[in-house]
Amino acid sequence: MNPTPCVAGLGSGSLRPPRSGQAISVTCAKVEMERRVEVSIGETATISCFFNILPAVMEWFMTRKAGHRERIYRIESHRSVAELGTDFTDRISVRHTNRSVILTINNVKLTDEGEFAFPAVPPEFPITETITVGVHVNQQKPSKIATCETRNGYPEPNITWYRNNTPLRRSDQVMIVPLVILESSGLYTVQSELHLRVAKEDKDATFYCEVSFFLPKATKMIESKPFSIPVSYPTTKIEVWKEYPEGLVKEGDTVKIRCRGDGQPQPILTITHMDEEVRSDEMGLLVLENVNRTNSGIYVCRSLDWEAGEEIEGNTSLEVHYLNSTVLDPTDHEFILGQDVEIFCSASSSLETTIKWFKDGKNVSNENRLYLADITYDMAGEYICEVTVPLLPELQTSTSFPLIIHGPPQMIDPDADAVLETKVGTSVNLTCEAQGMPLPTITWSVTGTRTRYEVVDENLVRSSVNIRVTSDLTASCNATNDRGMDAKSFSIKAKNGVIIAVIIICILLLAILGSVLYFLYKKGKLACGRSAKKDITKEKGHKDDIVTEMKTDKTEETVLLQGVNGDKQPNDKIQLCFYNPISLEEVRKTLQAPKPIATTALNIGD
Repeated sequence: MNPTPCVAGLGSGSLRPPRSGQAISVTCAKVEMERRVEVSIGETATISCFFNILPAVMEWFMTRKAGHRERIYRIESHRSVAELGTDFTDRISVRHTNRSVILTINNVKLTDEGEFAFPAVPPEFPITETITVGVHVNQQKPSKIATCETRNGYPEPNITWYRNNTPLRRSDQVMIVPLVILESSGLYTVQSELHLRVAKEDKDATFYCEVSFFLPKATKMIESKPFSIPVSYPTTKIEVWKEYPEGLVKEGDTVKIRCRGDGQPQPILTITHMDEEVRSDEMGLLVLENVNRTNSGIYVCRSLDWEAGEEIEGNTSLEVHYLNSTVLDPTDHEFILGQDVEIFCSASSSLETTIKWFKDGKNVSNENRLYLADITYDMAGEYICEVTVPLLPELQTSTSFPLIIHGPPQMIDPDADAVLETKVGTSVNLTCEAQGMPLPTITWSVTGTRTRYEVVDENLVRSSVNIRVTSDLTASCNATNDRGMDAKSFSIKAKNGVIIAVIIICILLLAILGSVLYFLYKKGKLACGRSAKKDITKEKGHKDDIVTEMKTDKTEETVLLQGVNGDKQPNDKIQLCFYNPISLEEVRKTLQAPKPIATTALNIGD
């Protein structure tokens, strides 16, 4: 490795021989160095170098005009030695202070012209080795904790130890052992051992070494990687806490309890519960799986300090919360129709609970008491009592209460489909639903062909029959049990399709007849008035002949249909007198009146 020198020139700057009496200047490129020194031949020349930190080893070299380089002076460990056999051996001296080195050349000659060099080589990055076994705080003498080494530097580097960024100085607590090795290359390897009487606080301390060395124009520093040391100290306090879960503990959970002392290394720990030792691992971790209320209580962790002969302990409390099964009072589930029912639900717990009642998924009560007044069959069914712990919603229990109501049969919708109309020849379905306890038996009273089927549900009986209708009829169903009976009737009216068709045809014929007469009136072939009446004479009269007289006055229109019954008259007449036109709608209204209708054939003459 080539040194990086601080160079001083002695001469006129061009290395030409000076004339007698000519001034000789000495120039150095070092920081804080005299820029120029003027001397004459035969006089004394001084070259001063100033340092921030004085190097441990210093050497001066002189390079002549021909390029020959030789060492002329060496300073090491406060020893100053001039190299023997040189032209400067009897004429130079070096003195130094804390911050400077002064080279003095007496009786300057012409041949002294040349370059003077002070070499400097930066060392390698420092390497530290630390102990792996803990150092006990009770040791009376400093113990070796680390070694710092830097290689191949020039001049000799300096090593300083630091703890938490504070330099360590030699004392009763600190001992530093240096080692300097001069390599064959002329470079230095420096080692430093740090011995320390540790304290408990050193377990959290950060240590490193700093290498300082000289370079031209500056003093440089290199810091090693920081490190910490293992420190052993006795246990003075034990902490015990529930590590998992973070919140409340309920039955069925897995619980982890941690025990730890403040000593290093960790002491041997034992954990007891109710004066019985429980198993834990080497790190003081106790795992309890599927805990129940018997795991509640105080857990004590103990450690024996063998040096002091004292037992140290710590403890923590564990509470496992629980919720017991629900209890109903009374337990009887069967009641009489119309009775008042009062049921109480409860469940003991280590925490406060809330109680709700449900039926068919709907909330029916928010207290432990379920009260049902004047119960009906609709109130029968399954009621659910649900108990929950608000602080631990996972703690929940429930029980069912099947309410059974005894009583006589009751028909469901007794008036539904009581009266039915259907065509002759069709079939109808009749259904009866009855509830009661015991479940009733349904029987039918009906005439005609029928098919029966029955469905029995949990709370009611549904029975249906299929009947073919041939005429008007009445059907009934009866529901009975050992507590009473109930019945429901059906009235079925049969409709005749032929009669309805005849009535519709008659209405259509009368509508056509009215249209024809109105057409004749508009053509002027029919006149109205007392003197303008026309007689239509039938050749023969019959018992069921009809005389139709249509009249009108100023306030109303009248259509009178009159059937004539009696003796035969040869000259019976049908008189048609039209005072005002009559509409088809008015004819329909007249025909819809509840009067007997007779039909006949009319022969209309001129």
